[in-house]
Amino acid sequence: MRKPLLYAVFVACLFPAIAWSQSATAETTKAPVPDPQVFRSTHTGVFNGKTLDYEVVAGETRLLNDAGKPTGNMWSTAYLVKPKDPRQPRPVVFIFNGGPGSASVWLHMGLFGPKLVKVASDADADDGAAPYSIADNPDCLLDIADLVFIDPIGTGYSQAVGEGKNEDFWGLEEDAHSIARFMRLWVTQHQRWNAPKYIAGESFGTTRAAALVKALEEDGQNMAINGLILISQALDYTGSTPVDDNIIAYITYLPTMAATAWYHKKAGQGKALEAFMEEVRAFAYKTYTPALFQGYYLDRTSFDEVANQLSVFLGLPASYIRQSNLRVLPSRFRKELLRDQGLTLGSLDSRYTTTEPDQVSDTPVLGDAASNAITSAYTAALYHYLGTDLKVAMDRPYLTSNSALYPKWKWMQGGEPSYVNVSRRLSHVMRRNTQLKVMVANGYYDMVTPFFDAEFTFSRHGFEKDRIQMAYYEGGHMMYVHDADFRKLTADIRSFLQP
Repeated sequence: MRKPLLYAVFVACLFPAIAWSQSATAETTKAPVPDPQVFRSTHTGVFNGKTLDYEVVAGETRLLNDAGKPTGNMWSTAYLVKPKDPRQPRPVVFIFNGGPGSASVWLHMGLFGPKLVKVASDADADDGAAPYSIADNPDCLLDIADLVFIDPIGTGYSQAVGEGKNEDFWGLEEDAHSIARFMRLWVTQHQRWNAPKYIAGESFGTTRAAALVKALEEDGQNMAINGLILISQALDYTGSTPVDDNIIAYITYLPTMAATAWYHKKAGQGKALEAFMEEVRAFAYKTYTPALFQGYYLDRTSFDEVANQLSVFLGLPASYIRQSNLRVLPSRFRKELLRDQGLTLGSLDSRYTTTEPDQVSDTPVLGDAASNAITSAYTAALYHYLGTDLKVAMDRPYLTSNSALYPKWKWMQGGEPSYVNVSRRLSHVMRRNTQLKVMVANGYYDMVTPFFDAEFTFSRHGFEKDRIQMAYYEGGHMMYVHDADFRKLTADIRSFLQP
């Protein structure tokens, strides 16, 4: 009995050494860092009436840490036209979506790219299943600027490699600095330091843009940006976070909910939308805001008067508004406005509706009607376009969105809990860079980032009014899915980019 016992003791003593040896071997034989893949192709298109030859460079850019070690391969798709005069570099627009956790597919296949996927302009049909309609984009801006679509790490084909981990990029500060690093690399490789440079972002992409222009001033490589195109801005989250005790959001969402009621013929009938919005703005400033801040100190007569006026603007019964204590959450509004028709409104675009199995719930249960109506089309169109037109062949999926990213995202650094706010970063950069101008594109039916919040944000935080251009569209968060507003938005951006 002693020999087996001694053998067991020997093995037990030896096992840690074996395990350590295997671990050390695994550490020294770590999988090699994959080389960046790049796919180049040439094309011809007609943009703004001009026939142009252009090159597409779709591929990965290697990111390095301060020690020169690889940390990530960031995917981008660049559209390049050879300049007539090499001494005058063409403007370049860097473009990304938001989330965080979204690839650039939406702005790529919906607004800026040379190919577009077509979905129901009037929000009256689902995208259904393939095949989807993909068309040329004659309004593409390639006649006046080169375009670079960026997918942040963890989205699209972009991934952490080598010394990097996804979490190293998944935060407001980390994200901005990684995009800044990419932009400096791209501008250096393509000799565009002296070219006009613009940034276009949507939703969280506008948060990123404001953080990014600050990050681009740093690291001893100050890169000044000529202009920002903020589509469905989200700089100060106070006004775009509709929760019970956030009084500001009740105010900033009111005009959007009234516009939605107007669209669905529940309020403001016989009035033009813009005129109706002016009435709602005036009520919000002069009556609704003081009433909310008085709370229980508001007398009963005034309370009833506010409830009755809200009923007129929102198309909801005054009794419902009184029961809501003058505070109708957008999520409840989306369920309540067309409850008599069994319909629930979209959030990204409140023109969209859907039917839900639960007709008595107070909030939507099947997600967002607008997102559900377009996501399949955008995903399939992007895959088809990359594979057929651009000849991209990758061995992993292109993530149009990454649900694993958001729960791990790091927002503001240090301090007490507060709403995310990058407004001061942008206003301060604008004072240091006196040529930086900003275009803000707002959708009347956007119930994620309401247009009144944009007005509230840019009226404060030290912004200089003369360099802020506000534009409005009768669409939602992605106003460009509405054909008339697509044309208006592209025309507005084209004008904005002109010197």
